[in-house]
Amino acid sequence: MKLTQQLCFRPNTVLTRSINWAYGSVLDIFHKLMKFYVGITDSDWYNQLKALKPEEVNFWQPGGNTVFRVLPEEGLFLFKLHHPRNFIVGGGYFVRHSFLPVSLAWKAFGRANGVESIGQFMERIRKYRRENMGHDPQIGCIILTQPFFLEESAWIPVPDSFKKNIVTGKSYESSEQESAYLIEALRERLPAATAEPNARYGNPLLVKPRLGQGAFRVLVTESYHRRCAISGEKTLPVLEAAHIRPYADQGPHLIQNGLLLRSDLHILFDQGYITVTPDSHVLISKRIRQEFENGKDYYALDGKVLMLLPERLQDRPSADFLNWHNQNRYLE
Repeated sequence: MKLTQQLCFRPNTVLTRSINWAYGSVLDIFHKLMKFYVGITDSDWYNQLKALKPEEVNFWQPGGNTVFRVLPEEGLFLFKLHHPRNFIVGGGYFVRHSFLPVSLAWKAFGRANGVESIGQFMERIRKYRRENMGHDPQIGCIILTQPFFLEESAWIPVPDSFKKNIVTGKSYESSEQESAYLIEALRERLPAATAEPNARYGNPLLVKPRLGQGAFRVLVTESYHRRCAISGEKTLPVLEAAHIRPYADQGPHLIQNGLLLRSDLHILFDQGYITVTPDSHVLISKRIRQEFENGKDYYALDGKVLMLLPERLQDRPSADFLNWHNQNRYLE
């Protein structure tokens, strides 16, 4: 097929479960994004995740010192197996790159790291890192959402430009002829999808891919610079990403629906002993004193302004979610 216009991918409108395929509309959409990436992974990682079918994956890098800057958020990231299995076998949508200790990567993604346990996780990292890693090594994490996995009969041979000596991956510009080949091959292989009735992730016709729990944890942690919003605590193992409106109560996995809190403050927040007002003031319920005859350290926080907020205004806690917590969770 000859393509006369510039082609590219637009995530969450192409290759997702959210939109029906229409050949003409696919071509119209492709001109809006300029680049996608093909990353190399091993069969064990791929096979586990293909069987698991998670809503997100961590395409981790053992080195923990190279920032992945190739794709913009929402960019398409494709999976290629190690040589000699020179095929593209799936992909997902880029959310964020972050350096995380293994413990946090496991806490956030679990088996969606492509391993069965944190012990196996450490073994896989040792396979690639020869230096002393320490008890909780830092790794690079390329967080991808809405992954898809092709059946072996549908695997796509890599273009000729993907040489055997490429170690990590290769990016492709939409103007390249080989990009048109990959685009058409994917368009033919991925099934038609139907719109999801559930809008918890936002309107499926919008650009943003939906986030999973693991991505939510990482994005909230990074947005608050790894510090508790209330206390300023920086000890990472005790910091947790809290939903303001719980996921079980139709709260979405959005940064605006999150606060990074010390674990004890997270528990109290979830149970309604603590809330945060839309103007970022902390309120401590009198119920702590009434029920536990304690709470001196917590009452010292009462009326204080949050110590930390995300730099980007669009990432700060939503007044709607905070009002929901004030009205539906907080114990007067």
